[in-house]
Amino acid sequence: MNVNRLLILFVILAIGQTSCTDQCEETRTFKRFTPVTLTIRQVREGVRVEESRALQNPGKIYTKDGYLFINELKEGIHLIDNRNPTAPNPVAFLRIPGNGDMAVRNNILYADSYMDLVAFDISDPAHPKEVSRVESVFTNGQFDGGFWSVNTQTVTLSDQRVDYITETIKTDCESAGQWRNNCPNCVQFDGVLNFASSSSSPAPATNGTSGSMARFALYDNFLYTVSQSDLQLFDIQDATKPTPRNRVTMGWGIETIFPYKDKLFIGSQTGMLIYDNANPAKPVHLSTFQHARVCDPVVVHDNIAYVTLRNGSQCGGFTNQLDVVDVSSLTSPRLIKSYPMQNPHGLGVDFPSLFICEGQHGLKSFNASSAMDIKQLEHLSGMNAYDVIPLGKTLLMVGRDGLYQFDYTNPAQLRQLSKIAVDRPY
Repeated sequence: MNVNRLLILFVILAIGQTSCTDQCEETRTFKRFTPVTLTIRQVREGVRVEESRALQNPGKIYTKDGYLFINELKEGIHLIDNRNPTAPNPVAFLRIPGNGDMAVRNNILYADSYMDLVAFDISDPAHPKEVSRVESVFTNGQFDGGFWSVNTQTVTLSDQRVDYITETIKTDCESAGQWRNNCPNCVQFDGVLNFASSSSSPAPATNGTSGSMARFALYDNFLYTVSQSDLQLFDIQDATKPTPRNRVTMGWGIETIFPYKDKLFIGSQTGMLIYDNANPAKPVHLSTFQHARVCDPVVVHDNIAYVTLRNGSQCGGFTNQLDVVDVSSLTSPRLIKSYPMQNPHGLGVDFPSLFICEGQHGLKSFNASSAMDIKQLEHLSGMNAYDVIPLGKTLLMVGRDGLYQFDYTNPAQLRQLSKIAVDRPY
């Protein structure tokens, strides 16, 4: 009798295990890192103009005078004629090794190339020309292109190529989620593109406009660039010859910069820093609005700052929310209210319209007329949204699957105008 019971129990357990194995599937998206070594000469001689090509790993976006500039992570910049937003026309690809950010003053495009800052004449957007270069001004691993380092003795640069891989596999229940142990060079992708708005300037007609994730900003006769710890100033009174000036230490975890009137709002992993920029050559720290350790870009309208906080592998933390901050007193910023979000990334404001990218959860539009009662108007899913630029009634949005443009004449009913889709070879 006891033997029969043991036999029945064994059969039940065996069936349960088989069923579990049949039912368990795991879809995983991860970043695979492959070491890359380049000589400094290869980097500096690698700049060239190529025919337009498809987006593969789009990063930050910038726009000026009807043209779009879309960063291809670590590879260069797509130049696109966007004077008709319903039919954007790619005109060229500017290959810039190690590129992660950009800004445009008049007809001069500034871009990072690993350790260098490079200036290009884009009077003819189809044929950009390098006009000057500031060598070795950026420190190792400074920008969002990744963690790279320079060996001055061998005159080489060590970097990592990042491939985004998505696959679905069958697993038994016990080993589900354990795949990372067999892939030491893989990191799970959390829906956040680790690329990490400058809409205000004394001379707005001469500058372009960036998204909220920007590390480059233009103000007066200066180009500002932020690294993970510093603010580096470049004098661009002669736009074709940027000259390094003051370097301001800000502390670790700096991510974004947003100039507004004569102030600088700096997004970091631990808070929003506010600088007085009345003397553009010497920004002065006024205050810091602190929060938990999470990624956060910031945009500002009048006396209100909008800060998105998200968790992610790069920043740690577990907070996903929108913080609305009163900055009427720049020395004492005060939290007005926090709104729960799913996984907010970049954002843009064309008051009272507020747009927030929710990563793999899509794009949301809000009415921000009342800071105490921000109302969601629409949620577009089925896209991975990274950053936005509102331009009057046209919204630019970049994400993992491409560059979208929307008409937001009615913010509660965004109308898609066009999409430049990505075309990855893997």
